[in-house]
Amino acid sequence: MAFLELDGLRCHVQRLGPQDGRPPVATAVLLHGLLTDSLASYYFTLAPALAAAGVEVVMYDQRGHGRSTRPPTDYRLEHFVDDLELLLDRLEPAAPVQLLGNSFGGTVAFGFAARRPEQVAGILVIESEPASPAWAVKLDGILRQAEHHLGAEETLAWVARQRGAHTARLARSAGQLLAATSLARDIPASRLPTEAQLRAIRCPVLAVYGTESDLAAQAAQLDGLLADCRSVFVPGQEHSVLVEAPDVVRELALDWLHEQGAELRGPGAPASGACRGGVPGDALHGAGLHVVGPYSDGPHSDRPHSDGSRVAALHGDKLRGTVLVGEVLPARAERSLR
Repeated sequence: MAFLELDGLRCHVQRLGPQDGRPPVATAVLLHGLLTDSLASYYFTLAPALAAAGVEVVMYDQRGHGRSTRPPTDYRLEHFVDDLELLLDRLEPAAPVQLLGNSFGGTVAFGFAARRPEQVAGILVIESEPASPAWAVKLDGILRQAEHHLGAEETLAWVARQRGAHTARLARSAGQLLAATSLARDIPASRLPTEAQLRAIRCPVLAVYGTESDLAAQAAQLDGLLADCRSVFVPGQEHSVLVEAPDVVRELALDWLHEQGAELRGPGAPASGACRGGVPGDALHGAGLHVVGPYSDGPHSDRPHSDGSRVAALHGDKLRGTVLVGEVLPARAERSLR
């Protein structure tokens, strides 16, 4: 366990290096989400596989979360971006880094890339979006409700019955964070990156969504905003893709880094030729999954699949760069994308 002082913030940082003692092939900074999240969500899912493949992994608890200090104020998006900037200035990576962000962590990654594009080699986000006026309004509503409900014992008891004791403990901790800080008021008041700043992000971006998530509908908009963006959908998943489908996320992340030129090594590294435009190939097929989209050889529009189901139309200008991991795009997500 290590702590770094970042302009008065005592930040908990964990680093995992290549297990074979050789120099790292890339540096990946993993950014977690708000309230119930911490670096632990990566430590037990994605980080060990990246390190085993030769990647230097940097994880840290964002301000107010995990083992990092909890200041009473200063929780606007720009403060989180400041922390990442200071962290990288302290660590001095030898080359631009890969940013992997889950939920709000992805929003921080986009904010940092808008500010310091020369330091970012690529971005992989899971269930995330760049900050915008609509994002601020949405987060205001979510955080107000959380602040109201997560302090109530009856709510926590319901969470324990429905989701288990561990989730209830996370919910209680989130309620304590909201009660002790100005986070719920600061996030909606954040200084937002401009559309021009976001359009200036030139590095490759891979966005991963659950088909049952409300965020899935924004894939086409994100693809139109960013210069080099693809979206991947994981069927049957809602917002918690990282913790509920960790094997899929690991394969996506390893293949993504491989496509960016990282010469991954070890038993989990993608084989030469396994990439299909940034989408896992044989590894996911071997897990009973397949890829549909611009990288498949099917025609435009719906087409019959081998099991007789219909695969949604993911080709053409509207969803340029979108792919689907899994069997079919459920009807609800298909409607939301049209």
